[in-house]
Amino acid sequence: MAAISQRWTRAVAIALGVGLVGGLTACAGAGEPAEVRFHLSKPEAIPYFRELVGEYNASQDEVRVVFDTSSNLQAGFLRGNPPDLGLLNYNMEMARFMERGALSDLSDMPEADRIRPEVQELVDQYATYPGRTSVLPYSVMAASVIYNKQIFEEQGVEVPRTYDELIEVCEALKAAGITPFYATFKDPWTIGQGWFDYTVGGNIDVAEFYDEMNELGTEVGPDSPVSFEKTLSEPVEQMTQLAANYTNPDAASRAYGDGNLAFAEGQAAMYLQGPWAFGEIAKTNPDLDLGTFPLPVTNDPDDLAVRVNIDLAAWIPEASTRKAEARDFLSYLFQQEVMDEYNAAFLGYGTTIEAAPVTDPRIVGMKEYYDAAKFYQGPSRAIPLTIPTDNYLQGIVTGSDAEETLAVMDADWARLAFRQ
Repeated sequence: MAAISQRWTRAVAIALGVGLVGGLTACAGAGEPAEVRFHLSKPEAIPYFRELVGEYNASQDEVRVVFDTSSNLQAGFLRGNPPDLGLLNYNMEMARFMERGALSDLSDMPEADRIRPEVQELVDQYATYPGRTSVLPYSVMAASVIYNKQIFEEQGVEVPRTYDELIEVCEALKAAGITPFYATFKDPWTIGQGWFDYTVGGNIDVAEFYDEMNELGTEVGPDSPVSFEKTLSEPVEQMTQLAANYTNPDAASRAYGDGNLAFAEGQAAMYLQGPWAFGEIAKTNPDLDLGTFPLPVTNDPDDLAVRVNIDLAAWIPEASTRKAEARDFLSYLFQQEVMDEYNAAFLGYGTTIEAAPVTDPRIVGMKEYYDAAKFYQGPSRAIPLTIPTDNYLQGIVTGSDAEETLAVMDADWARLAFRQ
């Protein structure tokens, strides 16, 4: 990959010109570098960051970063021996460490001042710890409708910006014998990530909804002012209508891999997946002309927004005995050119104020929404894993009663709040 190899030509200049390793207080014994354990959670990015670790280690002799991709985080924190620096997908499970004060304060680092406030708020939606900025977002993934530009052009249909326009596009495609959406309902997570998140996220204020749900706790139910059943019934009905009328007839038996192959072969015009699917689709058809647009679920174009998740975020545990050294490597990773290259290579969006704009034509359709902070975190990801949300949603799209299922989710939420 050209973007990765370009860093080698800059390694010496970075080490000499930026002076990232000055002022460390490592004391690992005479002539021995201080060892920093760096944990990464994204398997496909291991080669990228392994190269960065090698560059950093070669640029100085005071710190040696050890790459760790297999540690059990829960066990490490419980034993008081977590990695010194983590770069992980940030979600509700990871947020538990923050709310317990297990992650140190990074607010005094220059890198914290560079993060877009709207992006930092995505972290705070999961959890906060008083007086601390414990997690710094490194990369954001934006997801929306993937569409086949050639099919749209051949059928003379435009990217829809309202729900009525979406239905018109779907009807026109059906009339031409083309499946509007390829669905993979055999894999429950694909329903939660796409179908549920896009319809719900485009209809409600996700952060506000979960703030209210968390505040209600045990009181969530049929008589509460907000609930899954009361608040999400209409978006979920939209989801079921789209799923029932505009998908492949074998959707219930098709899995994620089937969807990537079928979409690559032109078996549908649209696909509700994230940018991680592009690489899989390209294995079959690397020349397929694809783009993205937010799923319109209202008739007001101003409501259009894209689903995001914090792809990678950095943190340093309180229990680390190498905080200064870990901060130094964090600064190395957060050099703007390094962050920009990661996002370009993995189709992510930048988290900093000065981040380079995305240029890949497959995801540039989401740029105007991301730049304007018209985004929401996936509502399915804000529900504790002990509630089998994706399985419930799979039941809904394959025939279960939606209101009854949402009422069960309300009961699960209240029961979980009681236990906590």
